[in-house]
Amino acid sequence: ALALAIGGAGALWVIFRGDLAALLSFDIGRGEAIYFVGCISHAVYTPMVRRLNRGESAVMFTFGTLLAGTVLLALYGWQDIRATDWSALRPLVWITILYVAVFATAATVVLLQFAALRLPSAKVMAYTYLTPSWVILWELGFGNALPGGMVWGGVLMTILALYLLLREDRAEKSQKFKKLWN
Repeated sequence: ALALAIGGAGALWVIFRGDLAALLSFDIGRGEAIYFVGCISHAVYTPMVRRLNRGESAVMFTFGTLLAGTVLLALYGWQDIRATDWSALRPLVWITILYVAVFATAATVVLLQFAALRLPSAKVMAYTYLTPSWVILWELGFGNALPGGMVWGGVLMTILALYLLLREDRAEKSQKFKKLWN
């Protein structure tokens, strides 16, 4: 619980750029609101995988997840889908769509479900605390300036949370070692 609290606080600190006034006023833009809904959905999804899985493989369970997502996306974006001139799209757009569909979605969901059926939810979701820090790296890659010094405290908190969540307790290691040799 401590690691989850540290990670959440660190991620919020990075998102609000270390600005306590912005955090307290919960001054967020549309992108942050969408990200927040995504985080909540992602956090609820992982424990639900175990509960809803009836013995299906991760690949089969992923198919159901992607099918449901496709239906919801089609319903929500039907007007835009119909209005798009698909034959006029450049090859780069098609490559991007293929990449997002196969790697960023399907492969990620398979790996997430595979892990969720074998590990505690907190360990499966630990990496998500680093998302705001990855955004900083992307921003640097695009040539933007480093964030202010206050933000780095949040980055360090998320790294600490990840370490706490993913480390194995000594008792766990001892039991695994005994099983290995018995």
